[in-house]
Amino acid sequence: MKALSGFLDNVRLAFGTLWVNPLRSLLTLLGVVIGVATVVSMMALIEGLRLKVTRDLSQLGANAFTVSKWPGGINFGRMDWRRFQQRPAFRLADVQLIRGACPAVKTASGQAGFGAFKVVSDRAETSPNVFTMGATAEWIDTSGIIGIAEGRFYSPSEVEEERPVVVLGTAVAAELFPGESPLGQTVRVGGKLLRVIGVLSKRGKFLGLFNMDNIVVLPLTTALDDFGKDHNVRINVMAEGPELVQRAQDEVTAVLRQRRDVAPGAPNNFEIDTNESVTRTFNNLSQVITAAGAGICLLSLIVGGIGILNIMLVSVTERTKEIGIRKALGAKRARILGQFAIEAVTLSFVGGVIGLLLGFGISFLARWALGFPTVVPPWAVALALVMSSGVGLVFGIYPAARAARLDPVEAMRME
Repeated sequence: MKALSGFLDNVRLAFGTLWVNPLRSLLTLLGVVIGVATVVSMMALIEGLRLKVTRDLSQLGANAFTVSKWPGGINFGRMDWRRFQQRPAFRLADVQLIRGACPAVKTASGQAGFGAFKVVSDRAETSPNVFTMGATAEWIDTSGIIGIAEGRFYSPSEVEEERPVVVLGTAVAAELFPGESPLGQTVRVGGKLLRVIGVLSKRGKFLGLFNMDNIVVLPLTTALDDFGKDHNVRINVMAEGPELVQRAQDEVTAVLRQRRDVAPGAPNNFEIDTNESVTRTFNNLSQVITAAGAGICLLSLIVGGIGILNIMLVSVTERTKEIGIRKALGAKRARILGQFAIEAVTLSFVGGVIGLLLGFGISFLARWALGFPTVVPPWAVALALVMSSGVGLVFGIYPAARAARLDPVEAMRME
């Protein structure tokens, strides 16, 4: 009980010191505040993205995978891009072959991106930044996370007949036809007149940067005919069930190796990406972001720790006479040591709380203004407070020990 009373007394003295010099204390804690705010905001972003990736992949289904000429995801190592460039491109015929020759495959779709275009209606036009892509009719099923908000998606016959139809993203539809339905209206994309038959469901922004609703989707045959038949096609494959994914991958691999004349024993000249590989790519990215955030946080905390060390040394010098009087009245060395150590920890803990609030504010602002998915995990809060308190303890030990070693007679003589 006596120990608890002494601890609470030291905490009260520490807050009294902060209150006496608030501006000096806040400037001292700037490094700790920045470090903690960095940890909280970074972890909130990573956790939010992790939950979004997990949710999107669960919507895609455990029986989906993609086939492409290029490696999927984000790669931070050295890649032989020249070798990938020399690989033969995929065509619409490859999609049709997979559908017909692989019993474990339920369906397969093809898609290709054709860059950014201006989309024009008879009353408005967009900026020349609308992502334009072509896809087969099965794309709406194999994509998983995309639905139709209004109208319909085009049919296989419309793809086969190269019909001039288009499905708009919600942002494009709202800009070209504000307050009215775009269905049946005519738009022009890259000089091609197209009839609007549907509007995709709203998807929002990716990382607050790329607007996933600023898109138009044409039948793949129509797009290839208008924008160039040499575009590489990416293939989305859906197996008959989760238990048949590996079998479907083996069948697709065998069919494509034969079609692309891959010699026995030679590596594939194409890539197969599953939900697991996408998750692994995201985890690699999150590790890089975490490492960068940890580096910034460490530097900030070191700067903050040096500031705490400096302010505590100044505090010991300013209160030398007070320390001498307390020791003359019977305060033991451990009590003086505890007083200044707790004061340093309290100082850095207050900085941690301020940084925590700032981190929550940055996370909320990113989610509200930029559309970033942010979720602050509870462990990040605990880690931030422990780190900030630890900095105060580490950098406050030396000033506290110096105060505890003062001779009471000499200390009382100080002016």
